[in-house]
Amino acid sequence: MELNRKDLLEIKGLDRDEINLFLDTAESFKEVTGRDIKKVPTLRGKTVVNLFFEPSTRTRTSFELAAKRLSADVINFSVSTSSVTKGETLLDTARNIEAMRSDFIVIRHSASGAPHLLAQQLKSSVINAGDGFHEHPTQALLDMFTIREKKGRLEGLKVVIIGDITHSRVARSNIYGLTRLGAEVCVAAPPALIPVDIELSGVSVYYNLTEAIKDADVIMVLRIQLERQGKNYFPGLREYARLFCLTAEKVKYAKEDVMVMHPGPINRGIEISPEVADGLSSVILEQVTNGIAVRMAALYLLSGNRDRS
Repeated sequence: MELNRKDLLEIKGLDRDEINLFLDTAESFKEVTGRDIKKVPTLRGKTVVNLFFEPSTRTRTSFELAAKRLSADVINFSVSTSSVTKGETLLDTARNIEAMRSDFIVIRHSASGAPHLLAQQLKSSVINAGDGFHEHPTQALLDMFTIREKKGRLEGLKVVIIGDITHSRVARSNIYGLTRLGAEVCVAAPPALIPVDIELSGVSVYYNLTEAIKDADVIMVLRIQLERQGKNYFPGLREYARLFCLTAEKVKYAKEDVMVMHPGPINRGIEISPEVADGLSSVILEQVTNGIAVRMAALYLLSGNRDRS
């Protein structure tokens, strides 16, 4: 099967076969990341531009390593030293970059839909590295890849997502992907952090953490976005931690072989206790490792479509 897409903008628009194609392709690239010389010539002569309008360590570095391991040339665009500070628009910035013959533009932006705008206007393949409250497709793919790698399947597993569901593009992408591949998805958070009508996405909603994680196969903890807490989405961090921080005591309600995930960065002691984050059930660092293989797969599959075009 070939991927017949120029861009990777969201999980919502992918069908089951396309998601599995990304996961299967990432599996072959995982082998490359384990070699002494972690490099293949697949994208030699291609140029990848990382266009990040929001701070990021994990995702930007992961895309940079993925591109370099495919032998592509990589340019990391810095907003603080660019013409954006002089009032240049996003589209004009992207058009100027493309005029320098870029093949891929990886964009993170605070505005939902920014990657879609570029994809409509540019010939370069556009990859969404997180846009506003919308989606973060490669994070969801690496999460699904890690679950499948550890559990052998996704279908029939109970996956519980805890935390700021309303503002989380990671949660949104994972809900689309996991339900499409047959997992049972539950969300748990204070009422103000759960979107209205989320049940229409096929998930179950809980306001009590221990009830939610009972018999869970996978627990995915989200970052509490402290920069948004001035709006009083819940009474206070101490109250949130008491009710929703994933502790070793609460993990006992899940299955014995439960795996604990977190997309990072972590607020230790608020959303997850240090002993759980660093414990035997945690696969947080393996998610980071797998992110490179998944992003290599994304670049590779999109390059096939470009070459055919």
